[in-house]
Amino acid sequence: MSRRGWTVAGITGGLVGAAGAAAGVGVAAQRRKIASARRSLATEMAEHGGAPSPGRIGEESSVMADDGIRLACEEVAPADGSEPAATVVLVHGFALDRRTWQEQRAFLAGMTDPSVRMVLYDQRSHGRSERAPQDSCTIDQLGRDLDAVIRAMVPEGPLVLVSHSMGGMTVMALAEQHPELFHDRVAAVALVSTSAGEMAASGLPGTFLSRRNPVIRALGGLAAWQPGLVETGRRALGDIIWAITKRFAYGDRQVDPRMVDLVDTMIDSNAVGALTDFVDTLGTHDRLAALPGLCCAEVLVLAGDGDRIIPYRHSEVIADAIPTARLVRLPGVGHMPMLEQPEKVDAELGALIERSLERTRGGRFRRRRPEHGPDRRPDADGTPDRPRRRAGVLRGAGRGKRKGRA
Repeated sequence: MSRRGWTVAGITGGLVGAAGAAAGVGVAAQRRKIASARRSLATEMAEHGGAPSPGRIGEESSVMADDGIRLACEEVAPADGSEPAATVVLVHGFALDRRTWQEQRAFLAGMTDPSVRMVLYDQRSHGRSERAPQDSCTIDQLGRDLDAVIRAMVPEGPLVLVSHSMGGMTVMALAEQHPELFHDRVAAVALVSTSAGEMAASGLPGTFLSRRNPVIRALGGLAAWQPGLVETGRRALGDIIWAITKRFAYGDRQVDPRMVDLVDTMIDSNAVGALTDFVDTLGTHDRLAALPGLCCAEVLVLAGDGDRIIPYRHSEVIADAIPTARLVRLPGVGHMPMLEQPEKVDAELGALIERSLERTRGGRFRRRRPEHGPDRRPDADGTPDRPRRRAGVLRGAGRGKRKGRA
């Protein structure tokens, strides 16, 4: 056996040994307790019609990324049939998919004066999008993917980019690659529970997803060497993983278990190997220098101070780099504020869209200047809006069963 093989085998043996020891001190009892609670939840959900509504259903399609990877997309028109004033593109985070925005779909579709159109998509190797080679699982490539979605789905008109976690990093990469887009067309950006820089290098608190986290590194090696073993272990530990998801995704210990199920289901639909492919790029992400390019847009930076995945301090750093940004702190809220406190997030997104479109009336953007205070208002000079070229869209190609694990 190769040296790498022995290393991974040693990790496997250590994990198995640790699991056995843990079982001896009560893990089995804890699993029974969680399993019982989940069975009760399943019964309750069945009695009340199942999981929460996914919101307004849209038209599914596919967009081809620049390297040929198929990205599953969806567009949702305004509920009242009116002409939208802007298109909101929603970009989800690591290990999730476009169901992240379940609680925002109905709110955004129901907006009037202004009404908006929504475009949602699954990042590569996530959700219904195609599994991508490991060397293409980078934040740079995610930025190019977002550019491909915009060119195909929103070739002209004002844009609002709403992003979460790794989705926020994706938006920052796009700003670095195409600053002219933010100068000409992006009216607003929402950066929810995200980070602009590599944790250890910036002197900020470390994160669960740091490339220096030995558990994540070991899991990535094991998933590459024995993916079947990892997936079998994940299924066997399903109830424990559900409890971990609840702890790390949410700050509220009394959060609706349906919301825990939603995040758990999204994570479980992605292969472990597909997720660990992104660990290095998350660890080396550093786009603080790209943030001033967002100053032409209205910017909302929102996060919970109970976030155990990306500490709140990272949002403060982003806001410091964008003097015109509105920084919103949600006390006690975890990494999924759009699901944990959807009403507050909806209200902030609605206000962000209204502020941004005040500056784009007449087809022209008006630049902003920094002001002090929680509500910073724009001033009045600007540049014209220039539509971008349209790329190909494959209508209906995103339908069908969710892809299997690798």
